[in-house]
Amino acid sequence: MATKTTARTASRAPGYRCAECGWTTAKWVGRCGECQEWGTVEEVGGAVARTTAAATVREPARQIAEIDATEAAFLPTGVGELDRVLGGGLVPGAVILLAGEPGVGKSTLLLDVAAKVASAGSADGAANPSGVLYVTGEESAAQVKLRAERIGAVAQGLFLSAETDLAQALGHVEKLEPRLLVVDSVQTLSSAEVEGSAGGVSQVREVTASLIAAAKRRNMTTLLVGHVTKEGSIAGPRFLEHLVDVVCQFEGERHSRLRLLRAVKNRYGPTDEVGCFDLAEDGIASVTDPSGLFVSRTREPVSGTCITVTLEGRRPLLAEVQSLLAESANGQPRRATSGLDSSRVAMLLAVLQQRAGCVLHKDDSYVATVGGVKLSEPATDLAVALAIASAKTRQALPQRLIAFGEVGLAGEVRPVPGINRRIQEAHRLGFTHAIVPASPTGPGEIPPGFSVREVGHVAEALGLLIAPS
Repeated sequence: MATKTTARTASRAPGYRCAECGWTTAKWVGRCGECQEWGTVEEVGGAVARTTAAATVREPARQIAEIDATEAAFLPTGVGELDRVLGGGLVPGAVILLAGEPGVGKSTLLLDVAAKVASAGSADGAANPSGVLYVTGEESAAQVKLRAERIGAVAQGLFLSAETDLAQALGHVEKLEPRLLVVDSVQTLSSAEVEGSAGGVSQVREVTASLIAAAKRRNMTTLLVGHVTKEGSIAGPRFLEHLVDVVCQFEGERHSRLRLLRAVKNRYGPTDEVGCFDLAEDGIASVTDPSGLFVSRTREPVSGTCITVTLEGRRPLLAEVQSLLAESANGQPRRATSGLDSSRVAMLLAVLQQRAGCVLHKDDSYVATVGGVKLSEPATDLAVALAIASAKTRQALPQRLIAFGEVGLAGEVRPVPGINRRIQEAHRLGFTHAIVPASPTGPGEIPPGFSVREVGHVAEALGLLIAPS
């Protein structure tokens, strides 16, 4: 009897994927099960291609000790704070994603970096005369030129191209062979070979993969601008952050000129560094010592204020906490905060009343920071508690005093990381006294003329400051 052989093809039934977050499902649904967006689930599918045959090796594998690491040496950008965050500068062949809210200054920063890199390449006689290629998909070349003139970013060797087609952008790269490519933004580019509109999951995947392949093949540093969602996360599928080498988040309040740059992911350097920038009408500038922006200057001590030292990454920053208490006219006192976590401030009010004897349940409380800075570190608890107690007793704290430490529900003051680093920063800026949490290792080396008092309970700290010896 003849045997009938059935050939099976490697195929699958069409699936469905969310265009916003990349969530997949076997059947169509109107609402994404991951990001909860409506009408974003689209049909995808087709044949599954499997690579089973080995190809001829073009370049044999080498021992790691024989690889020359100087090819990936850091290239300084000329922007000190950006170099700090990246770990020393730009790495040839690296792909860097810069994300941030609209208007925060992403394009201004990258245009300034592009001009400085192009100027440095022209000045030192670099082997690559083409310099830098800036591809914009959101503005015209004339609009970018106007901003470049305004911020002083017109440089020889900086090329502009207004393109939204991926093939055209890669054509410019093929022709100019730049050592630095800036794409603003990755969600505006699209490929004619992939279905879907620009910014969709399929388009972002194709655009990013093509740009990364070009960057690695040409040893070309690539800076990508990424949009963010209303929740503050990077728009598009999550795999975008996994594909690139560095992910930076640009943060800042619209009413403040200060901008913070954080490295969320960095394959070539630390992820705990923070860069500070001042965004003005004539451009963006690095701020090497931003502590003075968050501390008010008054001739006489004012009650309800306390200076603390917070760690932004590995950088200590001085910040001032202000508090105001007023007798409530209603049965329910008001609790208002600015720059601080409202729930944590409410917890500190309860701790002060129950553990330190401060009667606060009849007072409206207003607690804020200076300069629009946001303090989320628990180490600022002690300064907030002291500011509230100072406002309650209407006794001002010494002007050259700082305080930091985490306060627990039992009133204990817990140790925090970097105690000595915070003390050294306060001493550098002219402060002479500090109230710090007691720790097994102690505060470390104390600068000459600087007085440190360790406390283990918030009531002990209030006794030292409100009734100083």
